[in-house]
Amino acid sequence: MGRGGKNMSRGNLNHQTAEPESLTVEQARAALHARVKAAEEGQVTYVRRRHDEAVLAPLDHLPAARGAGSGLATHTLTSAQRDLGDLVKAAAAGNPQVLLRRSVPVAVLLPARSQPTGSSSPASDAEPSPDHPGGPTVPAQVEGVAQEASSVTNATPRRLAALGDVMSEVRTSVAPPAPQFGLADLDAAVGGLQPGRFVLVAAAPGAGGSLLALAAARHTALVANQRVLYAASGLTRADVARRIVAAETGTDYRRLATNTLTDHEHTAAQNADARLTQAPLLIDDGSALTAEAIAQTAPYVNDLALIVVDRLQCAPAAHIPLSGDQLPAAARTLAHLARQSGLPVLAVIDTDDPHLIQQLDPDVTIHLTLRKNDGTAEITVAERDFGPLATARLNEDLAHARFTTLHHPLAHDAEDQLLRAALPFTSGARQGLPAPVQQILTAFRDAKSQGDEGLLSTLRDSMAELAANPPALNDGSQEQQLRTALNAYATASASPLPRSGEPEQNTSPPPRTATAAGVAPQQKDPEPGEEVMELQPGDEHEPKDAVFPGLSILRESISRSKMHPLPAVRADQRENVPWTLFREFMDGEPRWVHPEVERIRNGAGQRDTLIVPDSFAPGALCTIDRNGSYPSACSAVPLAPNKLLHTGALAERTRDQAGIFYIDVPSWPHTQMPHPLGRLADRADAHGRVWAVTSHIQLIERLIKSGHITEPLCIHDSWTGRANESLFQHFYKEARRARSEVVDAGGAPYDQYKRRLSIALRLLWPKGDTVKSPFWRPDWRMSVVAEASVRHWVTAWKAVQAGHILIALRNVDEAVFHTPDGTAPDTYKVGTGFGEVKVKHGQENP
Repeated sequence: MGRGGKNMSRGNLNHQTAEPESLTVEQARAALHARVKAAEEGQVTYVRRRHDEAVLAPLDHLPAARGAGSGLATHTLTSAQRDLGDLVKAAAAGNPQVLLRRSVPVAVLLPARSQPTGSSSPASDAEPSPDHPGGPTVPAQVEGVAQEASSVTNATPRRLAALGDVMSEVRTSVAPPAPQFGLADLDAAVGGLQPGRFVLVAAAPGAGGSLLALAAARHTALVANQRVLYAASGLTRADVARRIVAAETGTDYRRLATNTLTDHEHTAAQNADARLTQAPLLIDDGSALTAEAIAQTAPYVNDLALIVVDRLQCAPAAHIPLSGDQLPAAARTLAHLARQSGLPVLAVIDTDDPHLIQQLDPDVTIHLTLRKNDGTAEITVAERDFGPLATARLNEDLAHARFTTLHHPLAHDAEDQLLRAALPFTSGARQGLPAPVQQILTAFRDAKSQGDEGLLSTLRDSMAELAANPPALNDGSQEQQLRTALNAYATASASPLPRSGEPEQNTSPPPRTATAAGVAPQQKDPEPGEEVMELQPGDEHEPKDAVFPGLSILRESISRSKMHPLPAVRADQRENVPWTLFREFMDGEPRWVHPEVERIRNGAGQRDTLIVPDSFAPGALCTIDRNGSYPSACSAVPLAPNKLLHTGALAERTRDQAGIFYIDVPSWPHTQMPHPLGRLADRADAHGRVWAVTSHIQLIERLIKSGHITEPLCIHDSWTGRANESLFQHFYKEARRARSEVVDAGGAPYDQYKRRLSIALRLLWPKGDTVKSPFWRPDWRMSVVAEASVRHWVTAWKAVQAGHILIALRNVDEAVFHTPDGTAPDTYKVGTGFGEVKVKHGQENP
């Protein structure tokens, strides 16, 4: 009877099985992981090499193979795949070969036996030996097993395992540590990327899902020194390499992609070359990358520990097989690959749609959601059949193509406590602090409210020194609260904590200190609406005798519109898109210094000293300070007064559309000017894209039209409404009129005017629940400040085009030029009105 025709029983169960497969060595090598998995399930496979034949059988056919001291030859699956021909020859000669998966025996190669009379093996019949007419000679320790294999292979039943045996395996099996992400909170939530599991990272486009998968690849290859197969679908190998370099060295991804690294970043990237080039990370970015191609490639990668698939694309694309309606089948293939190979397969999908994720049926799903309001990412880990099991939070650092571990909560609490205690002093409501202390606390407050992590990192050292050596304070309840907060901060900062956006090993040189030898640093005299001030409880209540009732005027200005504006988004909608997309850095304020000018930092509250190189022509520096940039911008702000509706990708923006747009950051080759998107350009996500409001979109459109930007404007997503530019025009006119009345008088009336004007504009987007504002429109607030930034940039650009040398451009109001006689370029109008400038002269450059 043939092998497939015999009924076999085990226990009380009868089974009828199919004919065992017979493969050549090459066929078996390509399918080795699958055949080993079949052996674990009780099936056998014949493997032939010329005149030699062996049977790949379950360990039950040779129990001695389970023991570490059996003396049998052992091979990892990787080495067995490579040397399979030699192993078949040895097994056929009577020397069993034990196959291991990560040091654990999983299958065994045994000599094949000839069949009873009337049947033949799938390969040529073996030469019988004198002692064993039915088959070749086998060693004594496997004689009984070989006989069992002879009968069992005729009809192989499904293998049944007793719970006691499985419990023994669970207790005694030792496997290498599972691959990790290298992010402690996330690793604790996920529990490692376990063998044989299909894990899916689900995140909306631009949220950084690919960077989470890259973190696992980086940690596995660079820290654990285990081999990773990185299947890049839609990405090139250069894209992957750049992201790794940016994440590992802390260099700016956008500057790395455009080859505009700073000297320090270039040095950091060079220093990392030796370590990165030796990493056991293999990238497949070939065309027509399918799940089947990945499954066929993986068995040929020696000592593989992790498979990453970046990414599954929700939208269909003809040139990307891993996209659209092909995804469910691809996911099944990847899940099958994980089970067959015994390796974790980590894939990324660019959607958080629960219905599609359910169709893909992953073993584990890692949901990633960016919290745009605080710069963190929320992680939820869910497992099939169990649902959500754990959560974690990370810092997003998309500018460096990575996520980082959150700050220690104690540091956040201590910082917030100190800022609250210092508020009466930094707001000017209470006196008594030494000027340097007040400057540090005010600068830290402003950086915190703006979310400027770079400045916060610089100021924290000064804050720690201040807390360790607190100033003498008067007696009083508020002074006592500040004293207590300083002590708490000193305790919290005693041990250094990782900063968001910094590499774990900071190789930056210490801040340079120098005596001012150039432009003497000056304290800035803030204009109304330009300083970032903290709103205080009660600010929404306007005094009846206010010099400038800014809030009332702003409300009147909005009520005059015939477009029926929506002044406040409902509270239950504020945690939904598009409102979660808005961030303070969308103002696009420039923080730029000419690349050939040396900058010396002078500490909190003081402008940097700028040293002009000798290569510049003789001349002098002049600092230009714009008056009332924010209220001046209110004269014509492009925004949508009503709801923002999701309008998706746009071939082009029409003139009646205003809102927020997800665009590629265009290249800017003009080194004599900052990028037109200002600091927003430095906050691009892993795809090199940002969300920008209408003022910046209009500026990019004008620069494309004039030929100064050569790339087309690509709008990948959008939320828009009907455009309007006159919503705040009445407010602008009243603010300008009031300024003309109080600016000459100065003193308390002018200070009150500035404060009420600032409060009104800040109340467009109040933070927290302590201030009850009649407004809540982040898009209106960011449209005002972005318009101010754009006007500031455009005026400087006109001066540069006229031949002037721009030395620095900062915030929405300050520009430093190098001119022959130290006078302002004629593109600026000197005066005291909104949009006009004050000029401060610096030193000559002989």
